Amino acid sequence: MASTTDRAVGIDIGGTGIKGGIVDLEKGELVSDRVKVATPEGAKPDDVLAAVEQVLGTLEVSDAGIPLGVAFPAIVKNGHTLSAANVSDEWLDFAAEDFFEQGLGRRIHFANDADVAGVAEVRYGAAKDAEGLVILTTLGTGIGSALIYRGELVPNSELGHLQRAQHGKDAEAYAAYSAMERDDLSWEQWAERLQWYYSHVEFLFSPDLFVVGGGVSKHADKFLHLLELRTPIVPAVHRNNAGIIGAAALSRGAAPAHLAATTAKV
Repeated sequence: MASTTDRAVGIDIGGTGIKGGIVDLEKGELVSDRVKVATPEGAKPDDVLAAVEQVLGTLEVSDAGIPLGVAFPAIVKNGHTLSAANVSDEWLDFAAEDFFEQGLGRRIHFANDADVAGVAEVRYGAAKDAEGLVILTTLGTGIGSALIYRGELVPNSELGHLQRAQHGKDAEAYAAYSAMERDDLSWEQWAERLQWYYSHVEFLFSPDLFVVGGGVSKHADKFLHLLELRTPIVPAVHRNNAGIIGAAALSRGAAPAHLAATTAKV
């Protein structure tokens, strides 16, 4: 699937919004407006497909003349979605890649949303040239994660579902950005929850770098300095666009050569 094209489309499907844009694959930058529509209520497959078609129509890239990558909030193996956090249960053990390809009438590259955000940051952003183990987390409706060791992506980590026994909740129910909004927390109060989360992940993995992505990363100055960790923690360069850029990068073999084997069919 290698191509000399220098542009591709990335679609990032989330629990609350579906975003897309055209990406310059050399620079890792959007060369179009970022188009966003609301994720349909219930997030069932047919409705999500229609929303993706709407995004592609707005971008005027509905045909197969430009590569397309799609990021989705689920464990993705061999084109199937094996989990359904913040979307309909109809996605469980669902042949999602084939569904999108048939519905859109074109080949796509389909992958986990946090994994593609990690690819974006390792190729173009905060984790570029980083040594050792990098853990990217996306803080939004839930908590997504990507593990990258010496440039190699370990796909389908689910560090948002680490359990917090004290409250009978998993990590994302307790510490995602949506929890801050739901419980009307101040930045300081939310940072206390993030402290537990990142300290726990740090204990389990001893990473060399944390990268914090998601839309809230644009407010990194309000909460990252409140965390006390041994591991450096920095905001993602591409913030809420990382999913779009990473999905586009994977769509035509645009990821670095050392990532190709692990991300070609996650």
